[in-house]
Amino acid sequence: MSHNALYNSNWGFVKDPIYGYIRLSETEKNIIDTRPVQRLRRIRQLAGAEYVYPAANHTRFEHVIGSMYLAGIVADNLPVKLSSYEQEKIRLAALLHDVGHAPFSHLFDPILARYLHRNHEEMSSWIIAKSSLADVIRNQGFDPEELSHLAVGKSEANPAFFNQIISSAFDVDKMDFVVRDSYHTGAGYGSVDVFRLAYTMDVLNNNLAVDVTALPTLESLILARLESFRTIYFHRACRAVHIMLLRALNLAKDDLEILKISTPEQYLEWDDYNVWSQLAKNPKSRPIMLELAERRLLKCAYERTAFVKEEPESSVFTDEGVRSKLEAKIASMANIAVEDIAIDVPSLPSVPYYYAMDVKLTNIPLFYKTKTGEKIPQNITKRSRILDALQVFMNTIRVYTKHSYREKVRNVANQVLGEATLSGEI
Repeated sequence: MSHNALYNSNWGFVKDPIYGYIRLSETEKNIIDTRPVQRLRRIRQLAGAEYVYPAANHTRFEHVIGSMYLAGIVADNLPVKLSSYEQEKIRLAALLHDVGHAPFSHLFDPILARYLHRNHEEMSSWIIAKSSLADVIRNQGFDPEELSHLAVGKSEANPAFFNQIISSAFDVDKMDFVVRDSYHTGAGYGSVDVFRLAYTMDVLNNNLAVDVTALPTLESLILARLESFRTIYFHRACRAVHIMLLRALNLAKDDLEILKISTPEQYLEWDDYNVWSQLAKNPKSRPIMLELAERRLLKCAYERTAFVKEEPESSVFTDEGVRSKLEAKIASMANIAVEDIAIDVPSLPSVPYYYAMDVKLTNIPLFYKTKTGEKIPQNITKRSRILDALQVFMNTIRVYTKHSYREKVRNVANQVLGEATLSGEI
């Protein structure tokens, strides 16, 4: 069978709870059945969220299938002539965009950065181009090197809007996870008509753009993301689980084989199951894992949030060393061990807030189409008071401790971090 016939042929379909039946081509089926993509069945989308939302056990696997489906919808409906080969390439890029996620998804990101000096996007590119997956991609008639860049929105071999379908302020990744995470948690913030957005996308000056008629839908997507970060990803108990797992990972780091990998195949050995098992058996991390097993989570003793127009300047948000000194100060004043204090801020890499809004909302191309078909660029914040109001950074600082220390840590944290400005205190 020729490559053209392969990516044009329908293999069958899978049933998705969000979109219904999703058709797969022979090419997609062959790539989905590879080890790197199948591994995503064992990487949870929202590690830690299941402690708050019991049904939040969905995985990266169904997310990439959904992202691929939405990428196909966008590519098929853009008023730009795209060949079936180009449409399939965009779908495959969306399918593969998360193959580099480590166990526990974003929770593992700071571990990757600190010990392997890579982020999950760089790991995705590495796996697509250098693992056994590359041979399968090549056999399907695609260039693995090109796909490795397009899958993370950094391809120079394709028009800019190809990258933006995969990675932008309103890409298919965000469109899928907002709706999917809301569905599985039951949080209720994902009632977004992503099809309205997908069907009205266009290309303006080679960039992916939104028709002004779909502005309310874009607003609902951005607002849903905002509420999802506040109520799911940055939920107090979710973050308590994240802090505990990160501590367990750091304690056991010298014994974790995942931090000693040198090839993509070695990296692909690891998933949520075996890393959790290793942490539970390791004498250094076992006490924390036993607490997680009985849901004895750290408690939030102090919290302060401010919304500001400028990026956080206080070093408590940007400097881990400053946070460590503040933890030591609070522990000393409360007369408890320093390991029983944890300062958490939303700019940490594991579940960032403003990092997740990585493309400024003001940079979203918006246009108005005249009766003659001319596309007139629009200033998005002038057309939307909602998006204008969202041009802020959410500065949150929390102090966690054990349940029995909660009251005295709250009192001390109020003294150290309370009414005075953080920059003044530091």
